[in-house]
Amino acid sequence: MTTNTKPRRIRDADATQKRILSAAQKEFAKNGLAGARVDVIAERAKANKRMIYHYFESKENLFQRVLEDAYLDIRSAEQKLELDHLAPEEALEALVTFTWNYYLKNPEFLTLVNSENLHKAKHLKRSTVLMDVSRKFVGMVGDLLRRGEEKGVFRKGIDPVQLNITIAAIGYYYLTNRFTGSILFERDFMEKDNLDTRLAFNIDTVMRLVRA
Repeated sequence: MTTNTKPRRIRDADATQKRILSAAQKEFAKNGLAGARVDVIAERAKANKRMIYHYFESKENLFQRVLEDAYLDIRSAEQKLELDHLAPEEALEALVTFTWNYYLKNPEFLTLVNSENLHKAKHLKRSTVLMDVSRKFVGMVGDLLRRGEEKGVFRKGIDPVQLNITIAAIGYYYLTNRFTGSILFERDFMEKDNLDTRLAFNIDTVMRLVRA
């Protein structure tokens, strides 16, 4: 009697890669690409360096995969909002709220983006998986704006790319500057009431920007 071990091996390989990617995300988010250590990733993933290089070939390729997965995760979560089922103003408020909450719950995303910008996006330039999902997201926001125009609640001619940059920026800046901001403006940026106030301000800012 023979036993087919191939499915078991595939499952083991998938599980190992997931552990490596999870450990790598934390290490890259903490120390950036240059400061991240493959041996630390291997130890946290309960793997070894040989396996990391077998699956991902290099630290640079591993960083690119972590970065791709980070962007794919937020783009996938945005699609699950199903904004086309909501009234335009309600949909836009839901998007602003989601973006803010996603940044709060996934601080590694912000630090990974910071790290990639230090490298002038050279890893994103090599990526073949992100352009389609990014275009799909821009299209989703564009459809939302068009629906708002048709209902007369949004002004005409708003660029969905510019709107997305604004939504991202007003949350991103606050959180990435939370330590310096707390000192300079003499308030705890991460205290719950201040977070709630900031979200309300973000929503009000975006709605004033787009309303007819």
